[in-house]
Amino acid sequence: MLEGLSMLGHSYLSFLNFWSIAYGLGGAFLGILVGCMPGLSATLCIALLTTLTLKMEANNAILILICSYVGTLYGGSRSAILLNIPGTAANAASCADGHALALRGEAGRAIGIATSGAFCGTLFGVLCLAAFTPALAEVALKFGAYEFFWLALFGVAMSGSIVGDDPIKGWLMGALGLIFAQIGEEGLYAYNRFTFGWDQLSGGISLIPALIGAFGFAEVLTILSDPIEKKLVEMKDSTLPRFREVAQYWKTVLRSGAIGVLTGLLPGVGEDAGAWMSYAGARAVSKEKELFGKGSIDGLMAAETGDMSSIPGHIIPCLALGIPGSAPSAVLMAAMIIHGIQPGPMMMIAHPQFVYDVVAMTTLATCSILLFGLFMVRPLLLVLRIKRSVLMPIIFLLASVGAYASASRLFDVYAMLVIGVGAYFLRKKGYQMAPFVLGLVLGHLLDKSLRRGLVLSDGSVLPFLTRPICAVLALVTVFTMLMYIPAVNRGVKAAFGWCKGLVFSGKAA
Repeated sequence: MLEGLSMLGHSYLSFLNFWSIAYGLGGAFLGILVGCMPGLSATLCIALLTTLTLKMEANNAILILICSYVGTLYGGSRSAILLNIPGTAANAASCADGHALALRGEAGRAIGIATSGAFCGTLFGVLCLAAFTPALAEVALKFGAYEFFWLALFGVAMSGSIVGDDPIKGWLMGALGLIFAQIGEEGLYAYNRFTFGWDQLSGGISLIPALIGAFGFAEVLTILSDPIEKKLVEMKDSTLPRFREVAQYWKTVLRSGAIGVLTGLLPGVGEDAGAWMSYAGARAVSKEKELFGKGSIDGLMAAETGDMSSIPGHIIPCLALGIPGSAPSAVLMAAMIIHGIQPGPMMMIAHPQFVYDVVAMTTLATCSILLFGLFMVRPLLLVLRIKRSVLMPIIFLLASVGAYASASRLFDVYAMLVIGVGAYFLRKKGYQMAPFVLGLVLGHLLDKSLRRGLVLSDGSVLPFLTRPICAVLALVTVFTMLMYIPAVNRGVKAAFGWCKGLVFSGKAA
C-alpha cells in the first residue's frame, strides 16, 4: 500500500510542470470545443488527436487524449442546456432540466450546476480509479495465453451491447473487426493472410486510418447529410455556482458518482447509461418528483455527475483487463497500444507507474474542466455559432493528414476513405462502429493467444476449458450472449424473482 501511495505521489509531482499543465489544459479546451458542437463525439475527438500526438512522448500524448475525453463529455452539456441538443449521447439526460432552466432565464445557473456535477463526479471516479485498478490488475496477473483468449472473446461478446439496442448488429460488427484484424502477416510465422497478392495489405489494416475512417470521415458524411440548425438560448445570468446550492445535493453527488463508476465497470455500458441511471436514481428518492423534466437542479446534478464519473469507471477495466467499456475508451486503449503501452493484466508488471500516471492525468483533466467551466464559459460558447459547412471540411482535412502521417503511406488515406464510406452506410442501417474497432483491437490478442495456447498444449483445447479462470470466463461469455435471447432473459429474471420471493417469505416466516 505504501509503495502504491509513493508511486501515486511521484505521478502527481511529475505532472506539476509547465508543459504537462499546458498539454492538459489544451486537451481539455479542445475537448470542450468538440463537445459543444452537436453531432461531434468524444470518440471522434480522441481519434483525431491520436494522429496529431503520434510523435509525442507517450505520457504527454495520453495526457492530451484523457483530458480531451473528459472535456468533450463536459462540453456536451453546453449545447444540451442552450440548444436542447446533447453535444454527446452522454449529455442527453441533461437536456430536459438543463434546457428548462435556460428557458426560464437561468442558463448560467444551469451551466454552473452542470460544472459542479461534472467536477464532483469525475473527482469521485478518480478516487475509485486509484483504489480499484491496481487491485484488479493484481488478480489479472494470473492470466496466461488461455485466459487471454477468453478475455478477448468476452470483450468481443460485449460488443453486442457497447452501443445501440440490437446485439446481433453489435456482434456482426465485432466479428467484422476480428476479420479485419487477421489481414496481413500473422504474428508467429509471418505468413500472409487475406492479402490476395496485394503487398500493401501485408502490413495489415493500420489502426489509426481505421479509427479515423470509422469515426472521423463517417462522422463528417453523417453530419453533412443531415444538418440541424437550432436557435441558441441567450445566457444573461452568472455561471458561478452557489456553494450552498451545490452542497445541499451531496447525497445526489455520492449516489450518482457510485452509479456512474459501477456502470463504467460493466463492459458495453456507455456513459449515457451512467447518466440515465443516475437521473432515475435521483428521481426515485426525490421529494420533488414533479420538478424533474421541468428544471430540477437535483436532476441536472445527477445526470452530469453520473456521466462524468463513468469515465474513470470505463478506464479501470481498460487498464486492468484490456477491455474497454465504451466507444471512447476503446479508441483510448487503441491509442495506448499505438504508443507502446499494452493495457491488460501485464500492465502492473510492464508499466506499473503508468496506472498511477493515468490517475494524475484524470485529476488534471478534472481541474481543467473546473477552470474552464468557471471562467471561460462565454468565449467557449462562440463555437456554437460556427456553421457546419465550414467546420466539416476542416475536420476532413485533419482526418486525411492524420491518416497519412501515421506511416507516410498514401494507402492509409485510401483505407481511411473506404472504411469511412462503408461506416457511413452501415451507420445508416443502424450498425455502430465501436464494436468494429473493439474487434480490430482485440483481434490480434485473440489470434495470438489461441495459437500460443494450442502450441503449449500440443493442439489440445482442454486447457481452454479446464483451467479455473478459463472455465469462469467461458461461462460468463456464454451466459452473456444467452442473456440477449428474450426467452432466456425472461426465464432468468423469473427465476431471480422466485428466489428473491422465497428468501423474503422465509424471513417473514
